[in-house]
Amino acid sequence: MSEPTQKNPSRREFLQHTGRLAATATLAASLAPRLFAGENNTIQVVLIGCGGRGTGAADNALSVKNGPTKLVAMSDVFEDKLSRSYKSLVEKHAAKMDVPEDRRFLGFDGYKKAMDCLRPGDVAIFATPPAFRWVHFQYALQKGINVFMEKPVTVDGPTTKRMFQLSDEADRKNIKVGVGLMVRHCRGRQELLKRIRDGAIGDILLLRGYRMSGRSALTRSRPSGMSELLWQIRSFHAWIWASGGCFSDYYIHQIDECSWMKGAWPTEAHALGGRHFRGDSHDQNLDTYAVEYTYPDGTKLFYQGRNMQGCQNAFCSFAHGTRGSAVISTSGHTPGKVRSYQGHLMEGVEPIWRYTWAGAKNPGQEESPYQLEWDDLIDAIRNNKPYNEAKRGAEASLVTSMGRMAAHTGNTVTYQQMLDCPHEMAPDVDKFTMDFPAPVRANAEGKYPAPEPGTVTDREYKESA
Repeated sequence: MSEPTQKNPSRREFLQHTGRLAATATLAASLAPRLFAGENNTIQVVLIGCGGRGTGAADNALSVKNGPTKLVAMSDVFEDKLSRSYKSLVEKHAAKMDVPEDRRFLGFDGYKKAMDCLRPGDVAIFATPPAFRWVHFQYALQKGINVFMEKPVTVDGPTTKRMFQLSDEADRKNIKVGVGLMVRHCRGRQELLKRIRDGAIGDILLLRGYRMSGRSALTRSRPSGMSELLWQIRSFHAWIWASGGCFSDYYIHQIDECSWMKGAWPTEAHALGGRHFRGDSHDQNLDTYAVEYTYPDGTKLFYQGRNMQGCQNAFCSFAHGTRGSAVISTSGHTPGKVRSYQGHLMEGVEPIWRYTWAGAKNPGQEESPYQLEWDDLIDAIRNNKPYNEAKRGAEASLVTSMGRMAAHTGNTVTYQQMLDCPHEMAPDVDKFTMDFPAPVRANAEGKYPAPEPGTVTDREYKESA
């Protein structure tokens, strides 16, 4: 397809001006050959990574109200995940599903085959383990395809630098990029941010975040007949190379939302953690994490994570200022039920989320930020608004990795140290095939490398022998 000219608008420009084109039949007719027959303004979508989060993102993509969308291809390395996702989506969106068997791709090259089904201006969803994110993003930029990528988008310094470069390329090519830190699209939290910036709680002095739940991210022995690589991808939360472990995949949201309210990224992290009750699990996670993040002005974010049975659970985050305090998350990502207080006891105030933004579909209820992030992305595509969350997503991922590495090494780690750390955990991820060796391998005793705080300090675990 040739580059767009002034006489031949690109498909994105066509989508931007759909209303005017509908009223100007002559112009629409002249554009038809250029726009792949141009009979409608449907944005086509492909899903790459068909697990639960990918299926949820595709559901949101097909549920937008600001113009038609259609799913046209799917890709995964596991047939059962792809089939389950397809069945779930077709039951809910039959009229918007156009994914015959020959557009359901299996294998590590499936992402290319899926994106080859799209036209410039369409959208690819990246919901594989984050180790693959830069590989898929790079191909989308080559194809001129808009992107929605799940968080985190990186798990180490080298891939973060790569993602920064790709983000700049997306800006140059006017590619729209959404990143699955959906809390930033919550209208109630946007209102809370405005109030904090207007001085409702004074200057922020302290932030707190908690995600404490039952045992998670465990993995048992490798199933018979499954390769080491596929097993690690299947249980990606267990492996730092694949996902950043439970720390990066679970904790990034609250670290991001607290930093959003602060209006800055932490410059260093000091942390501790322990591995107590993982049993015979082969994973690389700790059971407990406690991180002290420091922002440029000295403000602290104290983050606590736990993955243990029988303990008190929590999933919330808070801000404390010179004049009051605020709830950023109440019990999970949604509903946030954000609110601010004149003091620090956090009692007796009407939640902000009940009444603050215009156009709420159900007064007194929060709209899902998972849906809102898709509404915002599609709106940016159709109206050609500046929209690129890739750099911010990479920054949030790096700051999260900084806290994780501080806990796993037992040392204070700065932003720059994390960015410059040369340990790329899966340097050959773009070369993976079904028989490729796994990035992490067991020793002669069948044990996989785990963090050794105070012993292994230049990286998060010893390389496999």
